[in-house]
Amino acid sequence: MIRAFDAFSLPLLRLLDAEDAHRVAIQGLKLLPPARPRPDDPKLAVRAFGLNFPNPVGIAAGFDKNAETPDALLRLGFGFVEIGTVTPKPQAGNPRPRLFRLERDEAVINRMGFNNDGAEVVLRRLAARAQHGGIVGVNVGANKDSSDRVADYVSLIETFAPVASYFTVNVSSPNTPGLRNLQQAAALDDLLARVIEARERVRASAGDTPVLLKIAPDLTLSELDDVVHIARSRRVDGMIVANTTLSRSPLLRERTRMAEQGGLSGRPLFRLSTRMVAETYVRAEGAFPLIGVGGIDSGGAALTKIRAGASLVQLYSALIYKGLGLVDSIKADLASTLLRTGRDSLAEIVGADAPTITAEEWPV
Repeated sequence: MIRAFDAFSLPLLRLLDAEDAHRVAIQGLKLLPPARPRPDDPKLAVRAFGLNFPNPVGIAAGFDKNAETPDALLRLGFGFVEIGTVTPKPQAGNPRPRLFRLERDEAVINRMGFNNDGAEVVLRRLAARAQHGGIVGVNVGANKDSSDRVADYVSLIETFAPVASYFTVNVSSPNTPGLRNLQQAAALDDLLARVIEARERVRASAGDTPVLLKIAPDLTLSELDDVVHIARSRRVDGMIVANTTLSRSPLLRERTRMAEQGGLSGRPLFRLSTRMVAETYVRAEGAFPLIGVGGIDSGGAALTKIRAGASLVQLYSALIYKGLGLVDSIKADLASTLLRTGRDSLAEIVGADAPTITAEEWPV
């Protein structure tokens, strides 16, 4: 049924402006009839951050910014959903147009700017579905006009702890001026200290909510050294590698569109983000698991990301070009790989290729 839906809907959605198409997709998911998803192969189950994931394929933040469709996405076969980015106050984001398809590159550029309905509205939606189960993470960020951005993160941890399966501290979006400065050592150390302190403050009433850090793929290796060291010393539960990139490969074919400002995602990000997964994995030394994101558009791409060091993966941009059937396709390929190689779980191959990948020339 999903493949038939993709065959019908994808060509129509591509006729619309990219942001309008995204809105139509969200509305369409709201109309899907509730149906029990097919059970996943038990070998695809992953335990990470103290949570039990039925499969390793999640949808990245940015698709369901306002927690409108997490349950529909879980029913479609995702192992987990990350909503957001959410900010304390509602925010319109940057002026349109701000979302662009690079068709020939199977890529996307966005400069959305954390547009969202704000914490109060999103909290109400998550609280209403709290009994439905499933892993739903909350990606948190700061308002553009905030006078104290760290305080924004702290307030969001306190607000969403009762309803979040995990938190992602997003300091890596390129579309809020100055946000990426929070990845610098002193600022990051202060931010994570206060976030973890906030999590501990509400633990008694809200339970133990894992805190993950999402980083940019544009960090230098020296900067990555600092980030991983601080993440380990502050005892974060995991990292997401990586957000969109400001770099533009000379191999991009959409020469006009590539000049648009914003973060690039999709297939051209795959090699850079995979290299950053491997570099992070060897620095983390098993201190915490990683979620790999960036350019995953097939079972083979997901497997490569896992072998680079990711325990879980996320996708978003590839859905624009491949449709929702991609989720089942990736899971089938991963299960087939485990069967063919006689392994019992994906954990057996996490990071298997990291030393090799980090020894390669830097991706263009």
